Amino acid sequence: MQNTTFHKYHGTGNDFVIVDNRDGAFDANDTLFVKYICHRRFGVGADGFMLLEKSKKHTFSMRYYNSDGNESTMCGNGGRCIVAFAHKLGLVPTGELFEFEAIDGLHEAGYDPEHIRLKMIDVSGIEEMAGGYFLNTGSPHFVSYTEDLDAVDVFTLGRSLRNNKVFGEGGCNVNFVTSQSEGDISVRTYERGVEDETWSCGTGCVASVLTDYYKNRQIRNYQVNVRGGQLKVEFTPLGDQGYKDIWLEGPATFVFKGEITRGEGLELMK
Repeated sequence: MQNTTFHKYHGTGNDFVIVDNRDGAFDANDTLFVKYICHRRFGVGADGFMLLEKSKKHTFSMRYYNSDGNESTMCGNGGRCIVAFAHKLGLVPTGELFEFEAIDGLHEAGYDPEHIRLKMIDVSGIEEMAGGYFLNTGSPHFVSYTEDLDAVDVFTLGRSLRNNKVFGEGGCNVNFVTSQSEGDISVRTYERGVEDETWSCGTGCVASVLTDYYKNRQIRNYQVNVRGGQLKVEFTPLGDQGYKDIWLEGPATFVFKGEITRGEGLELMK
């Protein structure tokens, strides 16, 4: 059996397995193997899986999979982690902006040992619905505000909202938010595809920041507190037309490198 070399990273507790697939050796359609790799008992354990692949015009291409094995929409923390991995491979310089491809289009990014800056897609608008706010920040998100974030049963309530028919067949991610003070919020997120609370969600933090600004029209630079640490989000509002120049910033930490094969545990994943 062929071994697959992987690197594990986390961005404020949101953890990922990343494979350098520039040679195309990893079968990108092998959803069972991806699910196996992400499993926290049978595999490596991760919230998501990524392939770094060649791009004809840009530094690299990012493919992102949820821990259920299915290829999914954009992941902000995953994007920051794959930038750190690309730097480890020698593809990305320190302190210079570059572009890479993802499922939702091109992203600018900059690598620094202390933090990774990632430019997110423009957001066209925010819709008030289901007692909260809905928007797409590269992935669809529902944002609900609460005064006591610690008291929220994120798993139970998040799962219920995630599957609400109002969000369509694919459902959405669900964020619970408390405003601490001007430009300072705390967020907990239930992620679809993981089907559980994660310790951080980059696109969810962006969604939460934009809705807080939508509600209060205060400052444009935010600190976001998540279970795994802190992130920063800044943006430029376009009046009632949406938001541009959205940057997500925070650490991306290398955890370990290893090898994995298609082991016996795969049969248990079917």
